[in-house]
Amino acid sequence: MSNYPHIFRYLRPDLADWQGQKIVQAAELHLGLKTGEIRLAQLFSLAEEAQEEQLLAFAEACIQDPLTDQIEINQLSWPAGFASAVAIAQLPGVTDDEGRSAQMAWADFFNLPFEPEEQRIFSQTIYLIEKDLTAEELKALAQRLLGNPLIHHFSYFKAQEGGFDRPFYVPKVQIQANKERQLIDLAPLSDEELLRLSKEMVLALNLAEMQAIRDYYGSEAVQTFRATKGLPAQPTDCELEVLAQTWSEHCKHKEFNALIHYKNLETGEEKDIHSLFKTFIKGATDNVAASLAEKGNDWLVKVFSDNAGVVKATDKHLFVWKVETHNSPSALDPYGGAITGILGNNRDPLGTGVGGAQLLFNTNVLCFGPPNYNKTLLKGQLHPRQIMEGVVSGIEDGGNKSGVPTVNGSIVFDERYSGKPLVYCGTAGIMPYDYLGKNSWEKPIDANDRIIMAGGRVGKDGIHGATFSSIEIDEHSPMSAVQIGSPITQKMLYDFMRVATAQGLIKCSTDNGAGGLSSSVGELAEISGGALVQLEKVPLKYAGLRPWEIFVSESQERMTLVVETEKWPALEKLAQQYEVELSDIGYFTNDGYLDIRYEEEQIALLSMQFLHEGVPQKEMWAEWEKPELQEPELPENLEYNQLLLDLMSSLNICSRESIIRQYDHEVKGKTILKPLMGAKGKAPQDAAVLRFDFSDYQGVAVSNGIIPRYGDIDAYQMSASAFDEAIRQIISVGGRLPNMTENDDIFWSINDNFCVPDSEFHPEHNPDGKLKLAKLVQMCQALYDMASFFDIPLTSGKDSMKNDFKAEGQKISVPPTILYSFTAKMKDVRQTISAEFKMPGDLIYQLGTTYNELGASEFYQLFGELGANVPKVRKEAAKALYLKVMQANEAKLIASSHDLSDGGLAVALAESCFGGDLGANIQLDQLGDLTAWQLLFSESNSRFLVSIAPENQAAFEEIMGDAAFFLGQVSDDQQLTIQLGQEELIQLSNEQLETAWSQTLSL
Repeated sequence: MSNYPHIFRYLRPDLADWQGQKIVQAAELHLGLKTGEIRLAQLFSLAEEAQEEQLLAFAEACIQDPLTDQIEINQLSWPAGFASAVAIAQLPGVTDDEGRSAQMAWADFFNLPFEPEEQRIFSQTIYLIEKDLTAEELKALAQRLLGNPLIHHFSYFKAQEGGFDRPFYVPKVQIQANKERQLIDLAPLSDEELLRLSKEMVLALNLAEMQAIRDYYGSEAVQTFRATKGLPAQPTDCELEVLAQTWSEHCKHKEFNALIHYKNLETGEEKDIHSLFKTFIKGATDNVAASLAEKGNDWLVKVFSDNAGVVKATDKHLFVWKVETHNSPSALDPYGGAITGILGNNRDPLGTGVGGAQLLFNTNVLCFGPPNYNKTLLKGQLHPRQIMEGVVSGIEDGGNKSGVPTVNGSIVFDERYSGKPLVYCGTAGIMPYDYLGKNSWEKPIDANDRIIMAGGRVGKDGIHGATFSSIEIDEHSPMSAVQIGSPITQKMLYDFMRVATAQGLIKCSTDNGAGGLSSSVGELAEISGGALVQLEKVPLKYAGLRPWEIFVSESQERMTLVVETEKWPALEKLAQQYEVELSDIGYFTNDGYLDIRYEEEQIALLSMQFLHEGVPQKEMWAEWEKPELQEPELPENLEYNQLLLDLMSSLNICSRESIIRQYDHEVKGKTILKPLMGAKGKAPQDAAVLRFDFSDYQGVAVSNGIIPRYGDIDAYQMSASAFDEAIRQIISVGGRLPNMTENDDIFWSINDNFCVPDSEFHPEHNPDGKLKLAKLVQMCQALYDMASFFDIPLTSGKDSMKNDFKAEGQKISVPPTILYSFTAKMKDVRQTISAEFKMPGDLIYQLGTTYNELGASEFYQLFGELGANVPKVRKEAAKALYLKVMQANEAKLIASSHDLSDGGLAVALAESCFGGDLGANIQLDQLGDLTAWQLLFSESNSRFLVSIAPENQAAFEEIMGDAAFFLGQVSDDQQLTIQLGQEELIQLSNEQLETAWSQTLSL
């Protein structure tokens, strides 16, 4: 037993342990390991004296569910029939959310003050296993399926008479305190030594940047100034760390702001691009803003200059929207990476403007290697299935435990994501126009305003997160970059901030994300012109952190608040009511310097100008060469029934229900269109729809567009197609394009998220860098063209570079990927349209034209082919069609609508049939002079599958004209029948289609 007093909680033996059952199935599926029954128990160890009577009373009141749980005090009876066990605890210093929650409950139960500075209750999970597994089998089970060596401690046990044969592990942080600042002398270092230092310190700075820092500190003016301040000539460790964080790719977006020399070998075009961001992303939004202003549609409020984009939503509220990535942490610790991704992204709307936005919903888009990946894993590489399960679990806990619904998302499988997944997390909120008469979206800061840190404490978790995410992952990636989120802590912080902002106690705020205090204080100090921080006042999880570690740690659930001195007492009192820890750690200045101190020693003194403007502009080279591709020759006499079943069961089309059902998309009660709808709750929808509040029926539609495989043929069309996909999903559910009329009151707000592999050319280490960068240029050009044409603005976004995994001399790089996350105002959510067929006898139409465009399609992938004819976006035709669909929806003529995307028309028909528990009789003759497989499986853009009531046929066809192609009727026989001429191509029951669709992906 543990040497500490302890409580065991376990499920009653007569109840099924569903968590254990999932592990049994996963062990056999992924490890070929037959474990027999597995049951879970929870151990809570107290690092202080406690009487058994106290423990029992506390356990029965605060730990035990009296309907399902049994508890034991200071013992755990080893149950008969179980031969081995694994116990998993957090490593020292890693956030133990359940232990911390138990400690808070202990304080409440015994009416004691909660003391967050020292954790005294620790939790761990025990897995009791029926079979007598070998030591190697136990280790594989624990480290491959149950935990992660980066953050967990594993203990292994065999059955012993009377129970466990030795004490359980309890974590204890033992760090030698070291408050000294170190000086790093850059002056004598050669170029090679500068680069070595950057790598060893995980600064992620290139040679030009290291040279810029060396030259700055070597200048006579800087040396003279530092001497007058009693500072050494050499930079301190904290100064170097802060510069590295601020100059990181993650924070400064150096490649998106680089000078790029672009050459197109296909057309002969050559040009210099001064910043992809300014040229294409900001450039497009500037165009849209001007176009909106011409028609009086002035709903753009704040773009690119805060944590999230802000637009006008209603007469009373603003809409705040941000999507971020958390790729690198999720590759190391999938659960921790994902939960901190979703919680960190929650803090972006929460810390926009004054702060305190009411969080409305979460989204997630995930890119994984195939779950059946069977290649030998490289050193440090986790299996894609393990990554997927951990990420999904992290997103589940991050959203569900925070009370924020997860309403929209997508999952893309590609073997190129098997080294590093892409984990996109989005959050939207609504915020009042003003707090007590002051604009809510502004960030006013004056000299002498207090710097207040709110929420969690600081530890070693998350150190070098910003710089780490700016480099490729390898087997030496630092453990300290992993962070663990605490949704309960953040929920308390969120509730507190909403009240504090409403009462006018917070002047403005921002989140502690990448770079921690270094980033949040450093960025806010740009507004006032400087800041002074006293690091000894920052609350720590445990002693022993060095000053620079305190400043750059990304420990989670923290916000930085700007507070006027006279309002500090009231804010502190309010925080105590919400059990939120606040710390006054300094004040803002206007002297032009970031001044960091520990006790009386100056740890860093950095010029704000050099900190934020001193990074050298990167110079890069891009070169596009069109790939030599051709259309494949397919076998004769294709078996279309089997082909459709194969498509329905393919990884990128099959049901995600086993994942979707783990997310709460109902909490708050505002979700109108959910991920799965229809009579049996099986119909996948094109977009989510939510109402803003319960006072009226105004709301928002949420969609996403991501099609990375098209980039293997044409990166421009890949980006344009993803943009178009996100638009048509919103049009499909009843949305309307913006800026069609004056004062139309229809906002659209987009986040663009670029994730690309290392695109910096190197003749040995990255010989195809020029081509990869050229693809990025084309992706940005497509964004510019589409956003400008449709008058849809980019309001926020993110880029993630260096998405590569290297080990054992091999490199796995993600395909260049862009995600467009769209939101658009729905004036009346009651007019939302879902995707499934509604009534027998309804007429079925395809809207939009099909082309011979199966390049990079899911259909070609069945044959192991890529093809050449990638789907193109025809902007003018697409917009004309969307306007007609909007007109038909306005007249309430469309009963169901489903966009055509992966798998083409045949897949959309199948989903609409079994989703509505109805059938369809389809004739393809009207669709054009193409082959059967082109008509069925082409993924041409800007198309819909719709159904209408027969009595609406004349009015519908008058609106749609030649853009509508009649296909047939909805039937009540629960069967999909498709003909071309006299040939019957497909005849499948809903049961066959749904079975194929449902059985591939289980979690």
